[in-house]
Amino acid sequence: MLASPIEEIKNRLDIVDLVGAYIKLQKAGINFRAVCPFHSEKKPSFFVSPSRQIWHCFGCQTGGDIFKFVMQIEGVEFGDALSMLAKKAGIELKREDPKLKTERQRLYEINELACRFFEKQLNFGSKGQEAKEYLLSRKISEDSLKKWRLGYSPEEWSSLSDFLAGQGYKGEEVEKAGLAIKNESGKHYDRFRARIMFPVFDLNSQVVGFGGRVFGERANKEIAKYVNTPAAILYDKGRILYGLDKAKVDIRKKDFVILVEGYVDAIMVSQAGSSNVVATSGTALTGNQLKILSRYTNNLFTAFDMDVAGNTATKRGIDLAQAAGFNIRVITMPQAKDPADVVSADPQKWGVLVDSSCSILEFYFENTFSRFNPKVPEEKKNIAQILLPIIKRIPNQIERFSWIQSLARKLGVRDEDVEEELKKVKDENNQYFSQAFEEKIGTQNIAQKTRKELLEESLISLIIRFPESSSLIQEEHLSFLSPKTREILDHLRHGPEAELAGLPPHLQDSLSLLCFKAETEELSDADPAEEIQTSLKEIRSLGIKSAMDDVAKAIKKAEEEKDKDKVSNLIEQFQKISLQLREV
Repeated sequence: MLASPIEEIKNRLDIVDLVGAYIKLQKAGINFRAVCPFHSEKKPSFFVSPSRQIWHCFGCQTGGDIFKFVMQIEGVEFGDALSMLAKKAGIELKREDPKLKTERQRLYEINELACRFFEKQLNFGSKGQEAKEYLLSRKISEDSLKKWRLGYSPEEWSSLSDFLAGQGYKGEEVEKAGLAIKNESGKHYDRFRARIMFPVFDLNSQVVGFGGRVFGERANKEIAKYVNTPAAILYDKGRILYGLDKAKVDIRKKDFVILVEGYVDAIMVSQAGSSNVVATSGTALTGNQLKILSRYTNNLFTAFDMDVAGNTATKRGIDLAQAAGFNIRVITMPQAKDPADVVSADPQKWGVLVDSSCSILEFYFENTFSRFNPKVPEEKKNIAQILLPIIKRIPNQIERFSWIQSLARKLGVRDEDVEEELKKVKDENNQYFSQAFEEKIGTQNIAQKTRKELLEESLISLIIRFPESSSLIQEEHLSFLSPKTREILDHLRHGPEAELAGLPPHLQDSLSLLCFKAETEELSDADPAEEIQTSLKEIRSLGIKSAMDDVAKAIKKAEEEKDKDKVSNLIEQFQKISLQLREV
């Protein structure tokens, strides 16, 4: 019998499957590796161990089990991670006192109940039926209505609030979920009324917010077409991508994501067979969203209406993706149509448009040259002003030079002339890259280890891989090693990693992690005995230098106190230690 729900969850869920649902993992021997989602890096230093069921990044020095990973990647407390993983494992946690539930748990419950409420309204009542008929007229299928859990919010002022109050939730909680607004008299009323409701899900398919769209006669009135959940504890529009929970598996399989602007666009494109689609839901593409997408693919297909010459939010988002190293292609829409219109008119046409997509640079070039005459000097200048900043943002130097040559040919000038003008363009690459990959999502201060700590870890790693070399560590070396390292090395002389019972828990964790590290390191051609001797020599040298620094500080203090005898003794001590350094 398992000791607790935590152990049962760990027993049912495999860490490789769990982590692999968030980031791209590659097989690396008996382990898996990836680019770390918690700090910026190019060379993968994030590893997952199936045998130990742990993960660790040897770059930013973070790691742990499945609970720690979900807490880090989702930015939640342990209780919320427990609930998420229990749901994923199909384990029902014991009923708990509502007072003991975390605030996030109660907000998740409120959103889920609201979603069910709206779904029910869509299928019952005259107004709900009108909303459903409107959606079906837009060619959204019954299956899609269920898959995306679309609903309807009644026109009454407090129908949802009254329903949630009957379920035991306070008006303040409903307000925190973004579903209610407090008036001047202190009473709460529903934020969403007489609207088609689009629930927004997080990566675990939990409802975190809503978008409400007017329809019918109300669409012609001077009211907002869409109302969205405001920034809330669960909902951050700069991090959410509509439909990613449903698309993430197919994005990884197809190795590209289709990016559209609205809820209906995403639903219709998915319905047409492109299930690797997500929507920004009316916001500009953010660095946080790009960081999340980079876990699944670096290939991005856009179906946006972009103003090449303008500085629109849409174009700035694409510029951000370009500077962050995404391979971007553009799905060109027919005049004045969006993806939903195309699919509604002819679902087959959508696949043709995807297949005929062009690279972002090709799109920019074709669009710009179609609007200006390269034979007219003033318009030639306009072309350069639009395209040079775009070329400047290309991270790869070879690709950048190729487009410089292309622009020079089309303008009828020398490559050198284009390069000279390019130098005058302000370099936004660093700004864009920083914004894309150093925003609050997943960034953290990397723990810096001392040279001695790194050497001792390397020494232990070598002994793990080459246990016969442990005899090289003599008594004279031990005094320069940390107590922790001495205890681990002593243990390794008597038994393999599996025999951890004799070690204290903190040393068991340390040894397990070092064994994991040893598995992930590539074997060098160097003689392990020489590497061990070199490491021991440097550790001893660092120890002697540290002792010399301590004596030097003591000498300075004795001189300030004008204690001549102490100064004399310390100088003699310093000279003896310095002789040891020469011997090393």
